[in-house]
Formats: sequence, structure tokens, C-alpha cells
Amino acid sequence: MPELPEVEVVRRGLDTHAVGRRITAVEVLHTRPVRRDPGGPTGFIASLTGQEITAARRRGKYLWLPLDSGDAILGHLGMSGQMLVQQPGTADEKHLRVRLTLSDGQELRFVDQRMFGGLATSLGGAELPPEIAHIARDLLDDEFDLDDFVRRVRRRTSAIKRLLLDQTLVSGVGNIYADEALWRARLHGERVGQKLTATKVRELAGHATDVMSQALDQGGTSFDALYVNVNGESGYFDRSLSAYGREGEGCHVCGTPIRRVAFMNRSSYFCPTCQPAPRPRRRRV
Repeated sequence: MPELPEVEVVRRGLDTHAVGRRITAVEVLHTRPVRRDPGGPTGFIASLTGQEITAARRRGKYLWLPLDSGDAILGHLGMSGQMLVQQPGTADEKHLRVRLTLSDGQELRFVDQRMFGGLATSLGGAELPPEIAHIARDLLDDEFDLDDFVRRVRRRTSAIKRLLLDQTLVSGVGNIYADEALWRARLHGERVGQKLTATKVRELAGHATDVMSQALDQGGTSFDALYVNVNGESGYFDRSLSAYGREGEGCHVCGTPIRRVAFMNRSSYFCPTCQPAPRPRRRRV
């Protein structure tokens, strides 16, 4: 699934290629990606046609394009969604779902093989769509409150990796970057938030910020052709990963083989030497 750096790469592409253009035509080729639109496919088309895209914004893994009407196009890439800007006459992608024709002739295309993502009109959502108002700011946001994040983590009895993925605490940190940040901080993902010092939580947040910033500089992380930027190009940060996806390979610090364990229907990757598991809790008799 695209994570914060990948979504930010797409946002920057939209800021360059879509902002300031008017939507002259809308075509919905499959209804599922607009299933959350309050007006359905017909309402989606009517609410966007003729509107100007005034900005490209992001909260966590959500994108939104404010319109001059005061509404917004709210989007999520899901597992395989792509927002592509194509020149007119470019052949349709196999999994093209929605096409927006812009006033400069370019087409903004939503392509999604698995169709877990989607687009919708957010009524009155130009400043911040109400649908995502509950989502916390992310570590790359200038207004992210690090002190509050540290306090809230240290009140929780949940494992630290679960807390990193809790979108009400901090948004945008997905499975890949959580594993990388934990490896850099020498923390096992099952360590309990309440047991961590404020200094350690700050250090972890710093590592998560650094790893996502570095991924952003390299265009994001691409393990297959499903994640691309608006020009269809892949990112290269997968070549710099130290933990995620490296099961059986030697840790870059100590040489111990990286281990993989099941985690929330996904996987966690860690070094058993550099990131020792917490001691099991003793049961009271």
C-alpha cells in the first residue's frame, strides 16, 4: 500500500500538473471507485464539471484537491491506486477507472487494479474534508505536536508498532516505515508505549521522520509497478531499506539474519539482536 512519502510524491505532482486547471469533462468508467460519493457517479460528474482545482493537499495517506466551489475531490490510493497525468490521445490504462479532462488538454486519470481506493466529492471540504478531520497530522507536517504525541504514546499499554500505525495518534506511518524506524531506534515493535521513556519516543519519532524524508527524496518505495508518481515513474527507496522485506539477510549493524513475524494480517521485520523482544509479563497468581 502506498504510504506517506509515496502519497506526498503524488501530491507534489498534482500540484505541478493539475492546480490552476479547470475540469472540463468527467468520465466514470467503473462505479466502484466513486462508491463513497454522496451523489453517486452522476452526482460526482455534475459536482466536478466546470470547477477549477485550486490546490493539492494531503492529510496522512489521503489526498484532496480543493475546488473553487468550496468543495473538494477527496482521494485515497488504497492498495493499488494511481493518479496519473496523461497527454491527450495517450492509450487508456488497463485499469483506468475515472478520467478528468483538464482545461489545458491533459487528463487526470485514476487507475486502480484492485479498487480498494477511490475518489469522492467532499462537500464544503476545500479547507479540510470533514471525512478525514479525525485523522492526526503527520510527522512531516509543520504543525505536528511532538510533545502531545510523546505524552499520548506513554499513556498507552499497546505495543509501540501498533501505536505508530494508529492514525488518531500520528498519520501516514505505514508498515514499511514503521519497521524501518523501529530498526533505527533499536526497538522491538512489541515494546509497550507506557514502558518507553519520553526520550526514546522522541528518538523513534525522529527516526520515522528521517526515514520518510529520505524515501520522499528518492521518490518513495516501489516493490512493483502498482506504485508510481503522476508521470508513471517508480521510486527507488526500496534499495535503501534495512529491515522491511529483508528476511534472512544480515542486519546492517550486527549481521544477524533479519526475522519476519506475522503482524495484523501483514508482516513485521526486525533484527532479533539489535531489537530484543520484551520480556513476557508475569501473571499474578
